[in-house]
Amino acid sequence: MHSFCHMGGHEEVELCSGLERLKQEHGPLREQMHDFFELAQTIGNNDEVQDWKERLLALRKNVLAFIYELDPHSEREEGVLFPMMARYIGRTSGPIAVMEYEHEQAKQRIASFLTKTAELPETADRESAMELADMVIQAYHILSEHFMKEENVLFPMAERMLSDKEKEELAEKISQI
Repeated sequence: MHSFCHMGGHEEVELCSGLERLKQEHGPLREQMHDFFELAQTIGNNDEVQDWKERLLALRKNVLAFIYELDPHSEREEGVLFPMMARYIGRTSGPIAVMEYEHEQAKQRIASFLTKTAELPETADRESAMELADMVIQAYHILSEHFMKEENVLFPMAERMLSDKEKEELAEKISQI
């Protein structure tokens, strides 16, 4: 098994349609993540309270749009791909456990941000605004690395591991989500 840190040096694996779809979904998700990451980094850069409150609200809107796209993607992985792979490599430790843990860590940070920004208090200060933005920045970093691991390790591993019949089943099931 390849190390999760191994980023190259082996031949490119051609992915079946289901795995290729999951990989392709990362592109638009990355673009949305990049947008909210850049916005999050501007919060607190200006001492005008109104500015960072407006940015937090804009950030919240961006994050909600991102979650709308991320949730079905996560469901395709967690509800279809991971269980199929777990038949071979288990779920309590190893790659699937790591992937599920990272999903949970990113979701927790995003959920906390959304909960805490649902009603911004009038007394919120610059520091608390920066702490809120940092939750989203952390989620960005977790997911950026996570996507890389999936594309370079998990998806090629699944391609080698799953039978042709399982690959057909994967494509069919993820197309229904």
